[in-house]
Amino acid sequence: MPKLVERKPGSLNPSFKSSASKKDALHKIKDGGLISAYSKAKKAASLTNKGGKNSGSAVTHQQQGLVFNTSIGQHILKNPLIITNMLDKAAVKSTDTVLEVGPGTGNMTQKLLERAKLIVACEVDPRMVAELHKRFVGTPFYNKLDIRIGDVLKSTLPAFDICVSNLPYQISSPFVFKLLLHRPIFRCAVLMFQQEFAQRLVAKPGSKLYCRLSVNTQLLAKIDHLMKVGKNNFKPPPKVESSVVRIEPRNPLPNINFQEWDGMLRIVFVRKSKTLLAAFKQTSVIKTLRANYRVWCTKHGRRVPEDLDMKAKVTEVLTGCELAASRARSMEQEEFMKLLLAFNKAGIHFS
Repeated sequence: MPKLVERKPGSLNPSFKSSASKKDALHKIKDGGLISAYSKAKKAASLTNKGGKNSGSAVTHQQQGLVFNTSIGQHILKNPLIITNMLDKAAVKSTDTVLEVGPGTGNMTQKLLERAKLIVACEVDPRMVAELHKRFVGTPFYNKLDIRIGDVLKSTLPAFDICVSNLPYQISSPFVFKLLLHRPIFRCAVLMFQQEFAQRLVAKPGSKLYCRLSVNTQLLAKIDHLMKVGKNNFKPPPKVESSVVRIEPRNPLPNINFQEWDGMLRIVFVRKSKTLLAAFKQTSVIKTLRANYRVWCTKHGRRVPEDLDMKAKVTEVLTGCELAASRARSMEQEEFMKLLLAFNKAGIHFS
């Protein structure tokens, strides 16, 4: 897995510390298109103002001459009170290394630098990287800032104590699971999400929003909804309302095969209002489980019965654990664990 390109303060061009202008110094960074960051921004802004090709997905930030690309989730959190509240909820310490994903122009980064030991800021847009350097170069905070350029989903995360971020909303789900499976384990994460996604994270059995995402994340972490955040707290305003969530990984994690667990949940949540018996009796499901059972028998040196009736075997498991009439929409974590254990004991697997 590739690593994020590191832009540690000590390795930057010495001209950052000279009398040359910040803009000139930034043009000497020869990586990731940073050399032309300013010219690209001006060109994009010009296209936007003229109704050019970027006009549908970019918004000009007049104060800084930036063009925010909303198609990749660039909505800058501008309300300092919300930023401060997020940092308070994360309980940032002076000894902490903090991971921030999508720092943008550095509004939250500024507040983090005032509190923490080191900020690892992961940014995919070289123009925003240039803005971060321009904002903090020559300040006392600069030596506490480690900017890494690249796609955080395709990269190896560094070790960190907490994560505080206003995430691009389109990476919410994959990033949450990347975070929860990251090692070494971290203390907590305080993250901004689209409101409906946040509500799914914390949804309880019986709720309309209770889904596979709810069950999976709550298996791996304790999750609390902290606050709702209106559209006008961002520049440019998104089309959806937002919420802040606090995620605290469970330590130790449940002793469970996560691929098996998720494979089972995929089946029961396709139609979460169906009974488990109806969900598992679908032809495609029975076919998959039969194939998995044959593989399991081969691995364990067991003979596959010639008259194998997988539908009857599945029914027997569901009846035996008294969950045949249960529905995924209202099942608790313990019931899902009981179900997986019963299937595995019978040699039925989901991965």
